[in-house]
Amino acid sequence: MANAPTKPTTTKPAKESSSASGMFATLTVPICILITILIYIYILGDPSHFAGGDPVAGDPSDIYGTIHKGGVLVPLVMGYVLMVIVFSIERFIVIGKASGTSSVDSFVKRIQGFLNTGNIDAAVAECDKQKGSVANVIKAGLKKYKEMEVDATLDVDQKTLAIQKDIEEATALEMPMLEQNLTIIATLVSIGTLTGLLGTVVGMIKAFKELAGTATNTSALSGAISEALVNTALGISTSALSIVMYNVFTSKIDGLTYAIDETGFSIVQTFAASHKNK
Repeated sequence: MANAPTKPTTTKPAKESSSASGMFATLTVPICILITILIYIYILGDPSHFAGGDPVAGDPSDIYGTIHKGGVLVPLVMGYVLMVIVFSIERFIVIGKASGTSSVDSFVKRIQGFLNTGNIDAAVAECDKQKGSVANVIKAGLKKYKEMEVDATLDVDQKTLAIQKDIEEATALEMPMLEQNLTIIATLVSIGTLTGLLGTVVGMIKAFKELAGTATNTSALSGAISEALVNTALGISTSALSIVMYNVFTSKIDGLTYAIDETGFSIVQTFAASHKNK
C-alpha cells in the first residue's frame, strides 16, 4: 500500500514554526511588561503631569498623572494590553500567510473547477501559486489522488479512504500552527479582569482606611478612589480587547478550516465518482 509522501516534508516546517512561535511568546511577555514599567516610571510618572511637579505628593494634572496614581499594578495591566496588541499583530501575519497569496474563496473555486474537468495537474500548480497552509493541505490531497490513480492494489473505497486520511493528516499538521498563542489571548481575558479587580480592591482598602481615620484627608481619599477606578478601567479594557481579538481569530481559523473541508470533500467525491465504474 502506498504511503503519503507529504507527511515527512510537512512535519519539519510545522515543528520549526511551532518552535519559533514558542520562542516569540517566551520573549514577548517579559519584554511587554518591561516596556510598560518604563512607560509607567518615565512617561506617566513625569513631574510635568503633577501639581507642583511632585509625582508622590502632588495631585495629577492630566490623564497621564491620573493613570500613574493607579498604583503599582497599573504597569502590569498595561503590559497585558500591550501583549494583546503584539500577539494580535503576530496572529494576523501568521493567518494571512496561511490563507495564501489570494482570496481563499477564489482559490477554492478554482480548485473545484479543475477537479470538475479532471485537470489534477493544473490544480496542483494552482496550489503552488497560492501557497500557505490551506494550499499545502489541498496539495497533499491532490498528490495522494494522483498516487491512488496508479495504485492497482486497492479498491475504490480503500483509495478514497486513503485520500481522505491523507488530507486529515495534513490538516492536523498545518492547523495547530494557526491556533498557537491564542491561548495567551484567551488567558488575558480573565487575568486582565482579575488583576484590575485586585487593583480596585487595594484602592478601596486605602479609601476605607482614610474614612476610618479621625480626620479624613479628602485628597488621600479621592486618590485612593481614583486608584481603584483606574485599575477597574484598565482591567475591563484588557478583557474587552482580548475577547474581540480572540473571536476575530477563531472566526478566521474556522473559515480556513471550512475551506479545507469543502475542498477536501470535493477531492474525495471527484475521485470516487470518476473511478466507481472501474
